[in-house]
Amino acid sequence: MDEQLTIGELTSRTGVATSALRYWEELGLLPAPARVSGQRRYPPSAVELVGVVVLLRDVGFTLREVKAFVASRSPTGDGWRELCRRKLTELDERIARTQVARTAIAHGLACPHEDVFECPSFTGGVAALLAGSSLEEAHPH
Repeated sequence: MDEQLTIGELTSRTGVATSALRYWEELGLLPAPARVSGQRRYPPSAVELVGVVVLLRDVGFTLREVKAFVASRSPTGDGWRELCRRKLTELDERIARTQVARTAIAHGLACPHEDVFECPSFTGGVAALLAGSSLEEAHPH
């Protein structure tokens, strides 16, 4: 029989807390392990699967998206590529919003006014946001 890992051993090999492993199992990210005297026993392949979950989580996938990604694996399936395309688009949008926010904050730090609430650029930006403009529209470069 192949070497089976306890949840503690899986934690040691992956650095993922036992509580997270149990939660991921509950969500269906990890298959339910065999039980020996009531204790979870994972196959060695669980180490790589946990690594996949960690990698996808760390690059911005939600756990729901990770589950779909893992489920989309098949010899003929290409579903994971579509998940990656959507995530890439989402990340590009988030990066663009973050760049606008960074520019606005940097300009705020360069403001010559002692009180930012007295700055016409700041108050104009607030008024533009309240009027329905996006941050990018409210804060011209």
